[in-house]
Amino acid sequence: MPSDDQTAPASTTTGASDGARRDFVEQFAVMWEMAGSALMDGRILGYLMMMREPYISSADLAAALSASAGSVSMSTRRLVEAGFIARHVVPGDRSHYFRAEDDVWGSWLAGERRYLDRQRVTIEQGLAVVDAADPRDEEVRRRLVNGRDYMAWVSHHHRAMLADWEAFKADRDGAPASDDALDPPRET
Repeated sequence: MPSDDQTAPASTTTGASDGARRDFVEQFAVMWEMAGSALMDGRILGYLMMMREPYISSADLAAALSASAGSVSMSTRRLVEAGFIARHVVPGDRSHYFRAEDDVWGSWLAGERRYLDRQRVTIEQGLAVVDAADPRDEEVRRRLVNGRDYMAWVSHHHRAMLADWEAFKADRDGAPASDDALDPPRET
């Protein structure tokens, strides 16, 4: 846990300093990159998942991963926006802190709905521009309608998948499913 001044050197906050944990972080990052995402995003997510401390500053994260402050900043921003990690606020401290969600994948699934909803709204704006009476716009309209309806359809299935995931975890853990998992993750 961070010291009384709310910050601690990377060596005490990492929890991922031993070789096997470091190997996991790097292997996770390679798999992450193979899926089409940035390697640094994968390194940060893998590190946050493996560290024993509840949160870490962006400066300590950069030091632990031998990464630049800019690279950590860009990656943490993407990971927060996607719902994989969360910012953690330390009262009176202006540093940026981050933590992995307990359920990284369920948080991501809940957060992805926001993207789908924004994409659907954007496509609806495009549909408003298309002239439904103009035959030249028929194919354009069809593409946009399919895009809008796809986003709505996938968003509906996200809710069902998240509910199924929560039920699965409740069965696995012997506890009732949580309804709050249907809401996007929040900063703490």
